[in-house]
Amino acid sequence: MDIPVPPAIDPVALSEIAERVALEAGRLILDERPRDLGVAETKTSDTDIVTVMDQRSQDLLLTRLGELRPDDGFHGEERGGRAGTSGISWVVDPIDGTVNYLYDIPAYAVSVAAVVGDPSTPGTWRPVAAAVVNPLSQECFTAALDAGAHRTVGAGPRRRLRVEDAPLGVSLCGTGFGYDADRRRWQGAVVAEVLPHVRDIRRLGSAALDLCRVADGSLDVYYERGLNPWDLAAGWLVVTEAGGVVTDLEGGHPGATMTVAGGLGNHADLRALLGRVVARVGQEKDH
Repeated sequence: MDIPVPPAIDPVALSEIAERVALEAGRLILDERPRDLGVAETKTSDTDIVTVMDQRSQDLLLTRLGELRPDDGFHGEERGGRAGTSGISWVVDPIDGTVNYLYDIPAYAVSVAAVVGDPSTPGTWRPVAAAVVNPLSQECFTAALDAGAHRTVGAGPRRRLRVEDAPLGVSLCGTGFGYDADRRRWQGAVVAEVLPHVRDIRRLGSAALDLCRVADGSLDVYYERGLNPWDLAAGWLVVTEAGGVVTDLEGGHPGATMTVAGGLGNHADLRALLGRVVARVGQEKDH
């Protein structure tokens, strides 16, 4: 991405801050998850409870980053944000994978990224530091621009990540689906066309973790339509610092129209396949 990074920015120091605050928010959503949060209640009740925890997690991130980096901007999924003067903004998803969180499925995460540029304008920003924390598995994925991507589990050793580049036909492919019924119908038609051309499909329910899985090799490729900056910012950097590629369908900035991730070869093949599939299925109506 041809977006300049000011020379005064220290991506490694920013990644350490991202890791610190993501771990704090991870402990909050795990330790204070309501024990009676269940799937048998009404949807409104469940959604309200999850929203409260989303907001509490984001409030914690907003407060801690404000203490540590008071001149930076803040851009999150929930209410609350601020403009900055430093050239850095923090893009956060306080609980990525909220349906998994609701059902107590151990595949949700706190995603924190420091970016340069304007994260509210597609194509004008890029991540420079990142952390994605799954508090249940104790996995922590981190990355800093030009310093690599790493994974730790609890107090275990820090392992450097390297994207695999298996041929597309034997690649395990991750994807996800939106909430809107028409979008899901379109995504279902696309995945039906993709499935015969890959090893298999996995739908894990957290875009941030899906991208990190590409970086650590437990997925080979990944694609999804409808991602927001907070869904993809941290995972995008983890993949690219692990030697992978993350783009949209045309090879540009990843985002809501499409995000495609993988190694150099299988990423190109998946992009080409998706281009043919979308041409056959037709473009989804904008939502």
